[in-house]
Amino acid sequence: MSKAAKTQETQFFQTGSAKKPFVFASGDKLPGITVAYETYGRLNTSKSNAILLFHALSGSQHAAGLNTAVPHTDERWTEDIHQGWWDLFIGPDKALDTNRYFIICANYLGGCYGTTGPASINPETGNPYGSSFPPVRTSDVVASQLALLDHLGIKKLHAVIGASVGGLLAINLATLHPERVKLVVPIASGCRTTVLTRLTLFEQVLAIENDPHFKGGDYYDGDAPEYGLALARMISHKTFVHLDAIERRARQDLKQGGDTLSWYRVQHNVESYMLHQGKKFVKRFDANTYLRIADMWLRYDPLRDAGVKTYEQLFARSAAAGQHYLVFSIDSDFCFYPEEQAELVSHLEKAEVSNMHITVHSDKGHDSFLLEPQLYTPHLSFLLEGRWNKGSVDRPVQEVE
Repeated sequence: MSKAAKTQETQFFQTGSAKKPFVFASGDKLPGITVAYETYGRLNTSKSNAILLFHALSGSQHAAGLNTAVPHTDERWTEDIHQGWWDLFIGPDKALDTNRYFIICANYLGGCYGTTGPASINPETGNPYGSSFPPVRTSDVVASQLALLDHLGIKKLHAVIGASVGGLLAINLATLHPERVKLVVPIASGCRTTVLTRLTLFEQVLAIENDPHFKGGDYYDGDAPEYGLALARMISHKTFVHLDAIERRARQDLKQGGDTLSWYRVQHNVESYMLHQGKKFVKRFDANTYLRIADMWLRYDPLRDAGVKTYEQLFARSAAAGQHYLVFSIDSDFCFYPEEQAELVSHLEKAEVSNMHITVHSDKGHDSFLLEPQLYTPHLSFLLEGRWNKGSVDRPVQEVE
């Protein structure tokens, strides 16, 4: 943990009611939702220094500092996630400098860390929503977090930043509501769901669906579908971490072999390492939430959401709003390949959107954006401070007094 880590507390925001329900893109409705969020730094008097941060698939609202307990998370708030997932990037004099900026990170709608999701209690039945919880789309998550920004009095963000799945949400917000943000930062992300990603996600869905304890999503009164969720995590983990890094970690952190499945006996350190990762994950995550986010990713379609037919039409909205994109690629990424960011940048250029494309050279794969602040901080600081456009009428954000 960084020496500057501070104790943080999750806050909760409610929106909607029985008379004015929250309406999902599917047409489903809930009589109000709760959004769990954390903030870092202070909002300036003009409310112009806010940065919204979208987390990755299994992330949470806890992006920085130390948070040892979050209400309404049952036993999922394990020690593994007490430290903020982007603590290396957020704080005084870091990439997201809390002397200058007010950073907001919220748990996704459908989540399991305090935001309303399948494990939440349905007020009409007194039981968890389970299978009855609506499908979630990126536009639903964006709508829930814009409601939070409205609650905080923030009309326009200085920047929106999203890594991995979070990058899809950042693009969604920027193109659906271009007037709400100036700077857009997709990190190790893309602008559509590729065939390879679709297959990998479908494998994870099948792993959970075929667990005998899943029961169609209504398992909260019995055993959780831990085997299915562990397998889903193992399938995804090999795309997040470079294979060479998996081999190194397996050697350094060798678990005792000997686990026996129905017939197969685990005997290799890589097998043991991956099995350990799966077992550890099920203690801190909910299978229904995993399915909602996987489904959201599978069905990601910013063209449909914006009601346009081409990416040039989509990003024409960004051009008209004067947005600037900073797109990060990781050359060893197996989850969102660098070709996906190149495709995004090509669309931006055709729509004449101001942009910068940075390729990070790393041997850590997709997880680089979590582990190597030194590779990202100079570029993020350059962007956020306004140095990317010296002729801009927008002045760099000043330090909060």
